[in-house]
Amino acid sequence: MTATTLRDEMGVRDDPEFEMTLPPGWARRTPDAATMEDMLARMKSRLMEAHRPDVYGQLRAQVQQSFADMRKNGVFAMFVPEGSEEETLYLPVSMNASIRRADVGETLDQVVATLVRSHGATPLLADKRTIRCERQQPVQIGSDTIISHSVLYLTPIPGAKRRRALQLVAGFGRPVDTPDDTPAFNAMRSLFDACVASVRWRAPEAPGAARAASE
Repeated sequence: MTATTLRDEMGVRDDPEFEMTLPPGWARRTPDAATMEDMLARMKSRLMEAHRPDVYGQLRAQVQQSFADMRKNGVFAMFVPEGSEEETLYLPVSMNASIRRADVGETLDQVVATLVRSHGATPLLADKRTIRCERQQPVQIGSDTIISHSVLYLTPIPGAKRRRALQLVAGFGRPVDTPDDTPAFNAMRSLFDACVASVRWRAPEAPGAARAASE
């Protein structure tokens, strides 16, 4: 006899999974302890090759704090460069994914309206299904200050009736005395936009299908 869950009996489907075209050499990873240790090992190796072991301690603390923040904010996927030097596009950027949920009994329409009104959100590449906004703030790193940029994207999850949306956040930093509209930074923005515009959804399996197939 096939075991069922309350979700199966109610005909509740899981949200569909998403896929996204990434830059060369990039991969999707889960922000867990194993991923963090792998990133730290790669970072340490590159810093040793650059003869900058003094920087590792400071960056290690920042990476650990970043992973703690991702766990706190419900991030379930991150996108990072991890291929070979010859085949990978290495950029000083990050991108992660989480689920934005509406309050009970409401939709995300008010959230979208606030992002448009207060943060200047606009449709991504004229596609009104996905909105995009950018925020920036000064961040102290040791004795230096940089401007941290966060580019937020919000697109509704199919079948969620506008109560849940996929939230993608891409981030990069720049020196205080460097304009934010240089060709290099605009190219990074265009890269982020192209990645998010490529989001596609895989239809969820019917309730209990995967379990029944394995039995």
